[in-house]
Amino acid sequence: MNEPIIGIDLGTTNSEVALFVDGQPRLLGEGSPGSPILPSVVGLDDNGVLLVGETARNQLAVHPERTIKSIKRRMGENTTIPLGDKDYTPQEISALILKRLRDMAQQALGCPVHKAVITVPAYFSDAQRQATREAGWIAGLDVVRMINEPTAAALAYEAGRNSRKQVLVYDLGGGTFDVSVVRIEGDVVEVISSHGNNHLGGDDFDQELLDHILDELESEHQVTLPPNSPALGRLLRGAEAAKKVLSDHPFVRIEEEFLTERQGVPFHLGMEIDRTTYEKMILPYVEETLEAVHVALRDAGLTARDIQEVLLVGGSTRTPLVRERLEEIFGQVPRGEVNPDLCVAMGAAIQGAIIGGHPGTAVLVDITPYTFGTRALEYVDDRPNPDMYVPVIPRNTPIPVSRSELFFTVNDGQESVDVRVYQGEHPDVRHNILIGQFHIDGLDRKAPAHNPILMRFDLDLDGVLKVSAMEKATGLEKRITIDNTLAPMGGARLAQAQERITALYGNGDEAPADQEQGDAGDHPDLARARAIIAKTQGLLNDVLEEDREDMITLVAAISEAMTKGDIAALKQPLHDLSELLFYLET
Repeated sequence: MNEPIIGIDLGTTNSEVALFVDGQPRLLGEGSPGSPILPSVVGLDDNGVLLVGETARNQLAVHPERTIKSIKRRMGENTTIPLGDKDYTPQEISALILKRLRDMAQQALGCPVHKAVITVPAYFSDAQRQATREAGWIAGLDVVRMINEPTAAALAYEAGRNSRKQVLVYDLGGGTFDVSVVRIEGDVVEVISSHGNNHLGGDDFDQELLDHILDELESEHQVTLPPNSPALGRLLRGAEAAKKVLSDHPFVRIEEEFLTERQGVPFHLGMEIDRTTYEKMILPYVEETLEAVHVALRDAGLTARDIQEVLLVGGSTRTPLVRERLEEIFGQVPRGEVNPDLCVAMGAAIQGAIIGGHPGTAVLVDITPYTFGTRALEYVDDRPNPDMYVPVIPRNTPIPVSRSELFFTVNDGQESVDVRVYQGEHPDVRHNILIGQFHIDGLDRKAPAHNPILMRFDLDLDGVLKVSAMEKATGLEKRITIDNTLAPMGGARLAQAQERITALYGNGDEAPADQEQGDAGDHPDLARARAIIAKTQGLLNDVLEEDREDMITLVAAISEAMTKGDIAALKQPLHDLSELLFYLET
């Protein structure tokens, strides 16, 4: 049996794990009683013991100060979040969720799991994607592929159907929104275009309801709740529950006894909200998603009449207003027969089967949702403009892809070139995102102006971009791998993060029994080794020859120790390679 490749949907609100078994994806484990869904919530109990999933979610209302939710919205940010007496990066918090999902899979399968496909929103930036990959490494997972969530959902809906059609995948989750236009031809699933918003989802619906409740408390009862109070947490939990009720019923009653005190007397909240009022609150968000739908259609060169089916993904698509507006636009009832909370993980499991060479699975063609390019000088009315944006890889280009463009120096004898790489769509680079830069020094001093410089952009299936620039006449070249522009975490820092999370996770009641018994297959040093080897392999082409030789030697020593299961022999080369990577990245 080949090593299993699990599929993980790392969601804002909930997460799931699945595996392709006997010709179909199967959800693994129970994240909460009777359900494969794991709430994406992390916390500490009264004794400082780690809680992940339902237990953490249960304490959110009363202890918001030591509970973290919706961490996905912070991925890619150069920030830390307090938990207990320590601060953790978004990658580390996400790694705790991923470790729990991995344990659920191992317990269900009865064998170690090291490889995973992890889904990300289609509109996730380069930094957000790399942060997700790093979270996988910290959790001890080899992230063999990252795919877009709408793409995974299309795989889940259409697996084995051998159909021919153009579909629109509308993915509205807890914290993010994506829309993709997908062409299906037999067993080929091809994404044509994508658009979205990384900060729009069911969390915003909850906040609108909460704000409505707080306004009612203040205007009708003269009650104001302090920020971060347990009462506020209770109301947010009540707003989430009310939102779900309003998906199936025309009104809901929110009641919270002993919410607070008013003039020394206990105050009990009781109020009713009807669906019409709620839909007025969230209508601007829904309309914003529909604007993105039209952008995706325009990018694909299609109209609503060209779409044969609309597929619903994400728990927030249960909102009646969403379905009604989509039906108005497309003239058809959207499909939602596949559980919108589970189909992304199921699609990730199918992608894992594709990578593993499982017979009878589909072929996936994905795209980049962003344009990548560089800065160049242009003259407008004889005036120099140094901020012209030159796209090299346009958005919605199928990946993997390699594109080259020829540029030229400005001055005679110019000895250096400043290369800047941007992500965005605006013709002025100052309105786009700078994601990397480097210099080429030592250009031919004798060369006149217009010395040709060849730039090459390579974008892989995981959205990792490699950029090189070469002086065409001499072959002088410099390159950069752009895999996290905000907070690079590699080498010693990655190893340190793994140690911190392993220690914290081992202090929790969620830790699996086989980990406590010291199963060598799950030893933290082995997890670190797999992650650092993967990181090293991605850097080998970008370092000096002497450093490359040292890296190859250390990887060989680590691999030999891993093969023998010799943890003691693993420690020194692992430490040396971690230090070398840290040196190279600083």
